[in-house]
Amino acid sequence: MGHLIGIDVGSQSVKAVLLSPDGATLAIASSPCSMLHASPGWADQTPAQWEAGIRTVVRGVLHEAGLPPGAVSHLGLACQVDGVVATDRAGHPLRDAIIWLDRRASSESRALADEMGPEQIFAVTGLNPDASHVAPKIMWLRAHEPDLFHAAALMSPVAGYLVGWLTGHPAQDHANASSTLLYDVRRRDWSDEMLAATGIDPALLCPIRPSHEVVGGLRREVADELGLTTDCKVVVGTGDDHAASLGAGAAAPGIITDVTGTAEPVTAVADELVFDAEHVVETHAHAVDGELLVENPGFVSGGSTLWLSQNVLGVPQGQVFECAAAAPAGSDGVVFLPTLSGSTAPRWNDEIRGVFAGLSLNHDRSHLARAVLEGCAFALRDIVGRLEAMGLGGGEIRVVGGGTRSELWLQIKADVTGKPVRPVLSPEPTALGAAMLAGIAGGSFANAAEAVARVVALGPEPLLPRPEVSARYEDDYRRYLDLFDAVEGCCP
Repeated sequence: MGHLIGIDVGSQSVKAVLLSPDGATLAIASSPCSMLHASPGWADQTPAQWEAGIRTVVRGVLHEAGLPPGAVSHLGLACQVDGVVATDRAGHPLRDAIIWLDRRASSESRALADEMGPEQIFAVTGLNPDASHVAPKIMWLRAHEPDLFHAAALMSPVAGYLVGWLTGHPAQDHANASSTLLYDVRRRDWSDEMLAATGIDPALLCPIRPSHEVVGGLRREVADELGLTTDCKVVVGTGDDHAASLGAGAAAPGIITDVTGTAEPVTAVADELVFDAEHVVETHAHAVDGELLVENPGFVSGGSTLWLSQNVLGVPQGQVFECAAAAPAGSDGVVFLPTLSGSTAPRWNDEIRGVFAGLSLNHDRSHLARAVLEGCAFALRDIVGRLEAMGLGGGEIRVVGGGTRSELWLQIKADVTGKPVRPVLSPEPTALGAAMLAGIAGGSFANAAEAVARVVALGPEPLLPRPEVSARYEDDYRRYLDLFDAVEGCCP
């Protein structure tokens, strides 16, 4: 057994955590990423940026820990899901990647829904026919960039592409595959019905393998760039929200995980197949092989605070929370819909956009800041309510990501949902989840349950809902729902 590295490839940053063979965290590192928005609703990233970020963070953790190249035996990835990287036969990208946030394939997803029917699609895949997923994006490339489409040898998710870059052998796990709209969640394999409906050749898709399975050693060129050796084994890895759930301790049913990043996925583990009759949450394969992850893929949450900080308040993102603390619960009547890139709660609608409502002359920047935090908490409540209706609610909500750094936001979530909220203290829990998978492959942990028991760190006490504030938020939540209905009614 050697040291382990887990890498989180997100849309705002690449992060790494280095673990000792027994699971102790020795070092962490981060490198920023940027997105490209060439048209409204579009979101691209350059794959070379992820590669550069991986080089930076791997060398960073090795330097911090003072380890030689041969000390790391296994490496795992946790990558943003729902991206498409078109590559040639040599594995080189043919264009920038279309990432999860992108909405350009709305017409393709609607056409697919019209052909098959949303209910049938959901019954096969566990997913909504939405532009966020992989299949509509591949269909868009076929329709709008046909020369590139026909030149492509693979249409990989982010994880599949990067595993190929690291090892020369592209691969994806069941969690990534289950978010494509091409995967039969019952059969745990590609769906002949969905492949036929979309006209997508399965040869364009990365092979599906268990998340903790070793793909191969690092390519010599990449090993030299990362400061590692070719003896370092790379596991298949998983999606970022799947790894974050594992890093929060959600290896088995009984826990709701709130992943507060650019988006805010909310998840719960199920050990039997279950579908949401209202289609608010989708059913995916989990990073823990054989388990299911029932999740809402996330409304724009940290992305909303970033947008507010950059484009309205003109302050660093962290100051949004300081600003919000100056306003009272309920923001004196200001309500915000966290729908800057469409909605996934309380209903899925890729046409709806963000709104501030209830503004008057007495309101200032503090009310806007708090309204954003509260609006995101109302969307969280929508999703938690669906999970509880399906019998998947836990005793508490575990929060991972940047949202754990704001006690105010944690308390708002507790007050709005009426549930205890506990921060996960493990540094970089998404990267940690990837390292846990690497550790299972390397023999540091016998299974996911042992990995959770040994490495996951939680806040000693949860933040509890305050009854008087929760009662106030009941009225505000109804106003939020009424506002959503009204704005949705104005959509094309």
